Amino acid sequence: MAIQIKESDLLSSANFAETIKSLYGDSQTATQAKRFAELYQNHRENFGEDGVFFSSPGRIEIIGNHTDHNNGKVVAGAISVDTLAVASKNNSDYISFISEGYPAMLVNINDTKVKADEYGKSIALVKGVVNYYINNGYKVGGFNANAISDVAKGAGVSSSSSFEVLIAEILNVFFNDGKIDEVVKAQASQYAENVYFNKPCGLLDQSAISLGGVSYIDFKDTQKPEIKHYHWNFDDMKIVVVNTGGNHSNLTDAYASIRSEMEDIASFFDKKVLREVSKEEFYQNIVKLKQQFNGRALLRAIHYFEENERVEKAVEAIKNVDSNLFCKMIQESGLSSETKLQNYRVDGDIDELISLGVNYSKTIEGVRASRVHGGGFAGTIISYVENDAVENYCNKMKELFGEKNIFVMSIRESGACKVEL
Repeated sequence: MAIQIKESDLLSSANFAETIKSLYGDSQTATQAKRFAELYQNHRENFGEDGVFFSSPGRIEIIGNHTDHNNGKVVAGAISVDTLAVASKNNSDYISFISEGYPAMLVNINDTKVKADEYGKSIALVKGVVNYYINNGYKVGGFNANAISDVAKGAGVSSSSSFEVLIAEILNVFFNDGKIDEVVKAQASQYAENVYFNKPCGLLDQSAISLGGVSYIDFKDTQKPEIKHYHWNFDDMKIVVVNTGGNHSNLTDAYASIRSEMEDIASFFDKKVLREVSKEEFYQNIVKLKQQFNGRALLRAIHYFEENERVEKAVEAIKNVDSNLFCKMIQESGLSSETKLQNYRVDGDIDELISLGVNYSKTIEGVRASRVHGGGFAGTIISYVENDAVENYCNKMKELFGEKNIFVMSIRESGACKVEL
């Protein structure tokens, strides 16, 4: 007998209200009841079968800009937007996936070869996660899924990583009894993005989404990163992400240059990544380094060493609920990203939207800190704003960057998961 998921029944369910509060925050029950009910109905119409809900959040990078790919330290948080799916096993060797706004996908789990013509496409991410699981001894199988996402594409909150980790969690629950470790799911997702999607990302995005909450992650050992969870107790301010615009196309080389230049500096010391080089060694050899490398590479290395130290101070601030120290670290991180890491703009960019957004934000009353968010070069900034100043800040940002480009976020404690209604 078909299961009926009706909006009215969800609205009258205390369990649903509590679940929604934990995933999306207060005042979301009505919105999410409609969203859940419509998605479930779509799944039944498309596949003629019942299913279960899965939710995979977006993420914010709290601090640790461009350190993860050189085995550095970060603080990241899962946030209250998600990729929501209804999925059901289909007892076949195919994954059939329908996501609103995208072409339907059909993936043969027995054919997971990397294909250059699939670079940058969602099908590559599915195949990559499947291949990682197979290669590492985990079970896979076919399923049908319908999905919808409010993890805004281009907003710097990792829509692709949210999707990757969603696939990893569905396979985890359906075929591995839900026993796959959160870090493994993150690694599978990063592998999919690096190898199949052809994007040289680090492990920050996938880890934050898989783990949930606020996480300190030390990637010294990428196979077994040190992870510590913290509660977000800064109740006196909100997190606002602003998509300043800009063209994200053709930025792969710009992102890759940060990683490669850091690794070039490491190679001088016969090391693979900067984490294997001490700050003291670096400065002792800076004259020789200058003879071999350009100044930008040296500045990016300096950012790396200093950013790891800022991460540690930010963690202490979060633990002690010291908003003054926390915001000081965010401001310093932003300045370093702009002047040393140099990911606020690409060469020839005279719009300089990230710089405009950050510097304008700092003039608005109630903004405690503001900096680039994520990869940089185009896209988003993140600001920490006093509660009573949020509305004014958002209105000013909407005037500058558009109504649909302002996102007030809250931290979500759960990572990608099966949703129990």
